[in-house]
Amino acid sequence: MQSVILNALARLFFVAMAIFSLFILLRGHDEPGGGFIGGLAAASAYTVVTLSFGTDTARKWLILHPVVLMGVGLFCAILSGLPPLIGDFGGFLYHLWWEGQIGFLELKLGTTLIFDIGVYFVVVGGVLSILFRMYETGAEEAGQ
Repeated sequence: MQSVILNALARLFFVAMAIFSLFILLRGHDEPGGGFIGGLAAASAYTVVTLSFGTDTARKWLILHPVVLMGVGLFCAILSGLPPLIGDFGGFLYHLWWEGQIGFLELKLGTTLIFDIGVYFVVVGGVLSILFRMYETGAEEAGQ
């Protein structure tokens, strides 16, 4: 039996948890956080949707299949290690940084952000593929 309260608040929880996961992802190169913890927070947001509405709805809210997300994440992580090899700045995964100012906004960007985004996608895809499989297996066993 599904909770009426959880169904009513699931969308709100999802949005709040997704925004928080992006916050954790983006602050990770300077402070605690990053791709792994942000990915777990995003997967938790989809877990709330799965528990409330089921896997079909959660898969619809997820733009890409979880395995495709893992592949995109792995591609991003590998891609982040290539720029130093092109310019002979260091070895593979030696991260490059750019610091600048655009108006009032001070930016500090680097290849670590691409790496963290890759880890984020790998974690979200991995956790959700396990979650969806377990949820569907449990539903099949309950129906027997």
